Amino acid sequence: MNLLRASFIAAVVLAAPVSAAAQHYIPHRVFDSKSKKFIDFEQLAARAASVDFVFFGEEHDNTDTHWLEFALLQAVERRRPKATVALEMFERDVQPLVDEYLAGRTSEDDFLKGSRPWPRYRDHYRGLVEFSRNHQWPVVASNVPRRLASLVSRRGLAALDTLPDADRPFVAGERRCEGKGDYFKRFSAEMSGMASHGGADTSAAARAAQVLRIYEAQCLKDETMAESVARAWAPGGLVIHYNGSFHSDYRLGTAERVRRRLPDGRSLVISAIPVANLDSIAPTKDDRKRGDILLFVLKPPAADSTRTPTR
Repeated sequence: MNLLRASFIAAVVLAAPVSAAAQHYIPHRVFDSKSKKFIDFEQLAARAASVDFVFFGEEHDNTDTHWLEFALLQAVERRRPKATVALEMFERDVQPLVDEYLAGRTSEDDFLKGSRPWPRYRDHYRGLVEFSRNHQWPVVASNVPRRLASLVSRRGLAALDTLPDADRPFVAGERRCEGKGDYFKRFSAEMSGMASHGGADTSAAARAAQVLRIYEAQCLKDETMAESVARAWAPGGLVIHYNGSFHSDYRLGTAERVRRRLPDGRSLVISAIPVANLDSIAPTKDDRKRGDILLFVLKPPAADSTRTPTR
């Protein structure tokens, strides 16, 4: 197993084009699950540039992961000049604002005021948007609006039948969200310790119904993101989707739903995994099932790292 070389990542300067003025070393290791070998970041980039869809499953609060997400765009752009970036972090109803900003028809301040960016947008996701803007790459706001996912978590998928016409384009047209299968089992296991909310009924049946509603909201996100990715892709193209790792680990969630829509598409699932020590990694059989590529980064000793890919 070879230790990886340094990744040097250009910083994005606030209100200026992507610049190589600042560089930063990010300790990491890249593991190819199929060959069961560690590879270098350039090999990962070559793999990413050769497929139709990349699902980059992140740990949202790990800043080093976000640096490497940005590095992947740089490395892919060296190999192919055109790609599409899709983001869980923006919702479908703000796509017009995203397009206006990318086209230079609105200011960044106005864009951010209306697009409901995630916390720490400037630190974690601005680099992806600015890189795309500077290279004239489309950016897809792939997710369902939070208010609609929240509606489903309270009332179930049936609540979508009452949506006004104006809201219908913001949710996936095809929704397969039965409470069964591997993804549902994984989700239920994650939710197993959840206390009951919203009422005094804490019976097993009530808890099961609550978990199902929350799963349906999760599934609605996956279906909507998958539909967004599938719509954004054209033959010969590449869509790189950035999402929380649960949405693509084990090729389930969003990744599985894209495959259902475009069964002949070639995809690469990257799962970012923060660890305490990069020198003693021994991926287990289950680890290797999580993604085609396991991207190991350092877990901060306390709060998230103060290093940021945008300044």
